[in-house]
Amino acid sequence: MPISFKITYDNPQNRARLGLLQAPHGEVETPAFMPVGTAGTVKTITPEELTEIGFNMILCNAYHLFLRPGAEIVARHHGLHNFMNWPGNIITDSGGFQIFSLGGMSEISDRGVTFTSHIDGSLHFMTPERATRLQNMLGADIIMALDQCPPYAASYAEVQEAVERTTHWAKRCLSSHIRNKDQALFGIVQGGIFRDLREYSVSELLELDLPGYAIGGLSVGEPKEQMYEVLEYTTPMLPPEKPRYLMGVGSPDALYEGVKAGIDLFDCVLPTRIARNGRVFVDEGYLNIRNSVHAGDTNPLQQGCLCYTCRHYSRSYVRHLLNTNEILGVRLTTYHNLYFLKQYMQKLKEAIKNHDWENTVPFWKNEIV
Repeated sequence: MPISFKITYDNPQNRARLGLLQAPHGEVETPAFMPVGTAGTVKTITPEELTEIGFNMILCNAYHLFLRPGAEIVARHHGLHNFMNWPGNIITDSGGFQIFSLGGMSEISDRGVTFTSHIDGSLHFMTPERATRLQNMLGADIIMALDQCPPYAASYAEVQEAVERTTHWAKRCLSSHIRNKDQALFGIVQGGIFRDLREYSVSELLELDLPGYAIGGLSVGEPKEQMYEVLEYTTPMLPPEKPRYLMGVGSPDALYEGVKAGIDLFDCVLPTRIARNGRVFVDEGYLNIRNSVHAGDTNPLQQGCLCYTCRHYSRSYVRHLLNTNEILGVRLTTYHNLYFLKQYMQKLKEAIKNHDWENTVPFWKNEIV
């Protein structure tokens, strides 16, 4: 098996647990948040800085790497790790979500999906076999089966069809997976907000006995309370001895609820995306550093934060950089946001061990100036 997973502590108050994921490029203590390196880089941050912050697993986007530069070019470098000079673990998604959300989809069938590139309008046909082969060439440590992610507003019949197709495609991905010794293939549970379809999706995927399972089709527009409800009944259906991965979730309040529900892995573009817009995480919530109230503020972004940004620069200086479109400003806000989430996940781990959720980890969700 390319990965192993063991639970090191179960919290008696809820389903939260501590775990240790052993993957080809090192250990990952869970629960863990993974920064997103869409095109083979976490925007504005070097691999050395990610390591400095404490990350040892990131996610890369197979859809974007398929379009640019192409899996063949990455393979010439003997995989993504060498291509991007990243020593830690990598998960690649199958590209399914991006095909349905970014590409102009023209046709979908059990065979696969025809879509147009959001870059140049070129036509492509993606099958489960091709998605798996693409990820085999990219060389990630964990790869995802091709799935169909229905939108939040989809009807029961549409979601049911997507679940059945996702199961069908997962079987084909498994059959075509040629790197079983050094790449773990995860399946993706679909089912929208319909409990019986989630149950059906889990039951079908468990028959494949995959090394890990992801929960997809959430954080796609539904209210967060509804997402938490789906997590509450879906997570216990998954085998406790295998890692559970919630896709596309990264706000501190959602991480809080996901960890309590028993999720081990998370990824999201949120911390890097909002950093580019001048929004940073602080203990009280989101802080918009572009606001004029920070023009003369000599304090760091977060009092007591030990990240590089907060140790060296003031709110006033970071605001100046952002407002003059200096690249350093975005680098500094991104560094801080990733550091904040890394520390936040550490606080969640401590909450699990100390049985002190309300005092150790406040329910963070505020918007402040």
